[in-house]
Amino acid sequence: MRKDGEMLERVVDPPTEAEIAAFRLEMLDYYSESGRSFPWRQTRDPWAILVSEIMLQQTQTDRVVPKYIAWLEAYPEPSELVRAPLAEVLGLWSGLGYNRRALALVRASARIVSLGRFPDDEDSLLEFPGVGPYTARAVLAFAFDRPVVLIETNIRSVFLHRFFAAEEGVADSRIAPLVEATLDRSDPRTWYYALMDYGVMLKRSLGNPNSRSAHYARQSPFADSHRRIRGSLLKELGSRGRADANELASALPFSRERVEKALGELKTEGFVAESCGIYRLGD
Repeated sequence: MRKDGEMLERVVDPPTEAEIAAFRLEMLDYYSESGRSFPWRQTRDPWAILVSEIMLQQTQTDRVVPKYIAWLEAYPEPSELVRAPLAEVLGLWSGLGYNRRALALVRASARIVSLGRFPDDEDSLLEFPGVGPYTARAVLAFAFDRPVVLIETNIRSVFLHRFFAAEEGVADSRIAPLVEATLDRSDPRTWYYALMDYGVMLKRSLGNPNSRSAHYARQSPFADSHRRIRGSLLKELGSRGRADANELASALPFSRERVEKALGELKTEGFVAESCGIYRLGD
């Protein structure tokens, strides 16, 4: 018996083989006719796939494409990134936001070089900085054709639209079994690209199905956000070379307290170094 106010979740019956076949056909037909083309979809190089997935974590595809191409021209192998100065790396990353992702790639490249190979198992990939379960599984699916369960915003949109049309607050734990049941294990790479592109189409034509997800949250405005302070500090230090907190606070439209807080975080994370109150970009 449920308690007062407790919501009962509708049990979704597993799709039949005929329903799965029809679902796959619809997704793959759409992808064949209207699928998007991105440079990371033209490679199976795990390093290139990792770079794309880290860049795409919090940045739209149209902004990622030129940065992805430039990054791989500069650092086609992890060993090139290991040797690169941090100021150069951050300069190339500039415009993507969330600079900690660039540092995560630097540290991941060092680990790959130390291993002497690119790992192809989820546990090893999860040891990389900046890599969570989705990113690890995306690398496995897109670089190694592993039939892993992937859920991201566009994939989630498809399943919310198809299987949970009248529900609110749907958790990924309810979607995952359906993703697994319908997964094309013979070609998971193409299957997930098809789902992603169909999800983009749904958002453009019907609005955002993800608003009915239990995990949906609006992003806070960027103009006065903490990450803008961090990005501005890195840009200012890249231009100045070195400066103290007073100089940085005077040059930027943020309070001294917020600047110092951000500097402390950036120092802890390895983005900046500090000696006797003077800050510079980390090595």
